Amino acid sequence: MKKWITIDRDSYGTIIGSWAVCAVLIILTSNFIHNLWISIPICVILVSFILFITWFFRVPKRETPTPNDNRLVTSVADGKVVIVEKVFEKEFLCRECIQISVYMNFFDVHCNFWPINGEVNYYQYHPGKYILAFHPKSSELNEHSSSCLKNEHGEVFFKQIAGTFARRIVCYSEPGHVEYRGEQCGVIKFGSRIDLFLPLDAEIKVKVGDKVKAVESVLAILPE
Repeated sequence: MKKWITIDRDSYGTIIGSWAVCAVLIILTSNFIHNLWISIPICVILVSFILFITWFFRVPKRETPTPNDNRLVTSVADGKVVIVEKVFEKEFLCRECIQISVYMNFFDVHCNFWPINGEVNYYQYHPGKYILAFHPKSSELNEHSSSCLKNEHGEVFFKQIAGTFARRIVCYSEPGHVEYRGEQCGVIKFGSRIDLFLPLDAEIKVKVGDKVKAVESVLAILPE
């Protein structure tokens, strides 16, 4: 039997609030707009919006490739690869890394997932602005959460970056906790971006323009 869709637990409030607002608008439309050619389309749009918001915060069921391979780095998020370049990561690692950035549009799954098996050795939340997520400065200026995982093959540092419409980032990082690739690590509400920082000797498996899926798409392989 096919299971019902799973909804992100930290998005219940957003969903219920959207339902309540739409329900009030539907009631007001039904009571005060008596022209059916106007009221029916409005109600259909509002119901469609309710369904979309519920679907938007879905948590997909996916299988991570070779779960016990600690070298694999999988995508934190669904979306499009917009950056693959060598940069200096100055917040925590303080060294040159390969940055891979994945941009999530409004229709992508916005739940995020751990990229590797490892222990959380850093977490920091940064309040900030809400400029467009694909803007180069959004990584530093926008609201974002920073996390780092470490295992015997190296460290993977990543940022959950809010976009223009996002106003809340949820991250489950707790320093000292061991996490597993493919399990949910949080959610970014609405348009947003993930910046991932990898060792220079990691074998990169994606290029700019590639579409990737959280959990399933391998972004890189860490060195032995």
